[in-house]
Amino acid sequence: MKFIKTDIPDVLIISPKIFRDERGYFCETFRQDELEKQIGKVNFVQDNESKSSLGVLRGLHYQRGEYAQAKLVRVITGAVLDVAVDIRKESPYYGKYVAVELNEVNKLQLYIPRGFAHGFLVLSNSTIFSYKVDNVYSPENEAGILYNDPDIGIDWRVNPSIIKLSDKDKALVPLSVCQ
Repeated sequence: MKFIKTDIPDVLIISPKIFRDERGYFCETFRQDELEKQIGKVNFVQDNESKSSLGVLRGLHYQRGEYAQAKLVRVITGAVLDVAVDIRKESPYYGKYVAVELNEVNKLQLYIPRGFAHGFLVLSNSTIFSYKVDNVYSPENEAGILYNDPDIGIDWRVNPSIIKLSDKDKALVPLSVCQ
């Protein structure tokens, strides 16, 4: 596995070694020891999976306080634009974001530490998205940021008219109102 620093050094792109032949491919999708060499101790306690169609945007979500979560995200089939926004007020990267295309061909993964809001936009007709988290989900500690917050200025790389949001995500607020 290759670990690639992003413009926000705590967010890592993980590129697995893929072995392809006429039968298909093989790759390791997770190695605790290799990841811990890069980020220190981590204990993932829950795996999540979602299936979504073209234009679905999920996020930008995060968990507050002691329920904050680090995530290791990947695409099994399809493609997404995956986004992590730094919401650590003491960080020099506060309000900045990293955006990476994750898809079934490149097999890239994104490690997102605690203190980040996370979201993704589906770029293919159908996508299965999978992620590990290091803390259990707590509905009462869930929060989120409006996907098109002008102060963050995320370039979602699509015509906004194709974006499909849940009612919950439509009600999210700008970062300046959060926390």
